[in-house]
Amino acid sequence: MIICLNPDSLISKKMDKKIYVIVLLILTINVNLFAIENHPVGARSVALSHAFITLSDTWSTFHNQASISGINSFSAGVFYESKFMVDELSLAAGSLILPVQAGTFGFSFYQFGEGNFKEHKVGLAFAKQLSEKFSAAIQLDYFSQRLPENSRAFGFATFEAGVIYTPDKKLFLGAHVFNPILNGIETNEGKQKSPTVFRFGGHYQFDKMILVTVEAQKDLENPFILKTGIEFSPLQNLALRFGVSGKPVNYTAGIGYSFGKITTDIGFSYHGNLGVTPSVSIQIRL
Repeated sequence: MIICLNPDSLISKKMDKKIYVIVLLILTINVNLFAIENHPVGARSVALSHAFITLSDTWSTFHNQASISGINSFSAGVFYESKFMVDELSLAAGSLILPVQAGTFGFSFYQFGEGNFKEHKVGLAFAKQLSEKFSAAIQLDYFSQRLPENSRAFGFATFEAGVIYTPDKKLFLGAHVFNPILNGIETNEGKQKSPTVFRFGGHYQFDKMILVTVEAQKDLENPFILKTGIEFSPLQNLALRFGVSGKPVNYTAGIGYSFGKITTDIGFSYHGNLGVTPSVSIQIRL
């Protein structure tokens, strides 16, 4: 028995999937096509359902910049995510941490989308340890967006800021605000404001093997989103991660492995209607 596959049929099914995912994304998550979203970044963060408000690593430049004050060596990383396995919704990013005597600088950037639709973010952060228990940071951001119907990209500048309080060596509490000035892009249809987003939460290190993190996120238009994650480290250089967030409910998982000065993380998130989103990031510390 010979089975013949029609290439045109396969291409059609792939296109149908893309259209289906994009339409459901709009209907389910209530995305405004003209508003720019502040995308979270980092495969470790993905695996922990982005409950990352007080965790410190190379990708803290995309979460709570105050936590980079605890990084005392040069660090850099690259990240890639294929949202719902659709190339047009891919997210590529990079981050760089540079400690200096006065504090810690962070530089970050990402590109979301491909082809005629693209969003970019560039950020410059400065974080400082104010006392034994307090850290604070501020980051200046520039966003730009290009849509197929526009001949040029539209952009705007804003800022974000965060604090971290460490009452003891195992408990970390943090707060962060993005775009408190409600800035946005000026388009042919008028000004499209990017939402102000508040994040609160923390994590607890039970021992060297188990870390639990919890975060609540709220913007001015949508209800609270609760995000939780757990990281289990059975070996010194191996980490297993799981998380859940909602509503809508998302399940996440991932793994991290360190060898020498290089760390590789893989993360997956699952949305009941839209499917799986894989991600990977590689970091180096000198």
